[in-house]
Amino acid sequence: MSKQIVRKKILLYRKINFKLISVKYSLLKEILKKFNFSKKKKIGAYYPINYEIECFEILKKLEQIGYKISLPVTKRKNEMDFFEWSFDDPLHVGKMGIPEPHQIKKVYPDVILVPLVAYDKYNYRLGYGGGYYDRYIQKISKRKKILTIGLAFSFQKVNKLPINDNDKKLDFILTEK
Repeated sequence: MSKQIVRKKILLYRKINFKLISVKYSLLKEILKKFNFSKKKKIGAYYPINYEIECFEILKKLEQIGYKISLPVTKRKNEMDFFEWSFDDPLHVGKMGIPEPHQIKKVYPDVILVPLVAYDKYNYRLGYGGGYYDRYIQKISKRKKILTIGLAFSFQKVNKLPINDNDKKLDFILTEK
């Protein structure tokens, strides 16, 4: 099955089932317990769109206990960088129509919470097709060791995704289960 077909099917299924599945914010406890983050870690995340896992409750709690949060800003040539952001800071709508932080302090996250359309048992992810996260993970991995955690609904799992050399494997995938 092609990436386009998988993407179309999962996005439709996610839209239909989004409200039926409550994502437990015990994900936060699991994240902290499993990975034992030090408070010096910088957390990169995403602004949830299109029925993605709502990660802001997790981010609010992480910020409240002292973690630095950052969100991506998209750039030309399907690239992005992360910039420090707080829930006290305003966002503006970026070139992709997604709220982004103002480009004040660029950061290189230690941990990135990654959105996805689908994932497989090998921890490969399928995004929207722009390659933003794959490029960013490739770029930052040359600079430092990072931990990538995909957030998804369990129904977004497929047996095996068609992958190519540009696709980056995530370290972990967390679901509501």
